[in-house]
Amino acid sequence: MTKTERERRKKQRQILHIIVYVLAAIGAVTVIVLLVSALKSFINQKKIVTEAPAITEEFLSVNEYSRPQIALSEVNGIVVHYTANPGTTAENNRSYFEGLATSGETYASSHFVIGLEGEVVQCIPLTEIAYASNERNSDTISIECCHEDETGEFNEQTYATLVHLTAYLMGQYDLEIDDVIRHYDVSGKNCPKYYVEHEDAWEQFKEDVETYIKENGERVSQ
Repeated sequence: MTKTERERRKKQRQILHIIVYVLAAIGAVTVIVLLVSALKSFINQKKIVTEAPAITEEFLSVNEYSRPQIALSEVNGIVVHYTANPGTTAENNRSYFEGLATSGETYASSHFVIGLEGEVVQCIPLTEIAYASNERNSDTISIECCHEDETGEFNEQTYATLVHLTAYLMGQYDLEIDDVIRHYDVSGKNCPKYYVEHEDAWEQFKEDVETYIKENGERVSQ
């Protein structure tokens, strides 16, 4: 083999090594980019509860006192209430709202009423406002909860459904736990009574909602 041929082969090997190094570098960069992308995707995911509790739709008749059929253009929060009628059922409270159409004694309603056995009656479509939360009627969903006595504390069945329904609605409207408020936080009204008088119980409720989402939610990209 002549000197010229040896030099040519040496250059070929050098070029081949350079090509291998370049391809390896490109492969490494590609892997890094894919890993970063996957990590960003994971970070940008959040858990939401996709399954609602059992809900019975019993929409109120359209009327100016409890179902004005005004569009709910956006949802920025969920407001928790108590019925202030110890021992009454979800159906009892739904009937009261319906009766306002003829009695006209006040303006009142709620999107949902949760009963003493954890049942849910929906009174207003989620595309319409309810007369429940004063100036926040226009951008919130309201949940009324039945209670057994004057303390206003919810029993286990009512509480469990409230946690589930709140977690579900948060996922449907991309809300955070701080978007879940009491009627008291809007108007200063003693509602829901137990959670106004027991701030620690209210904080525990919000923790329970977050725990429910972590344990029962599904990951989705934001």
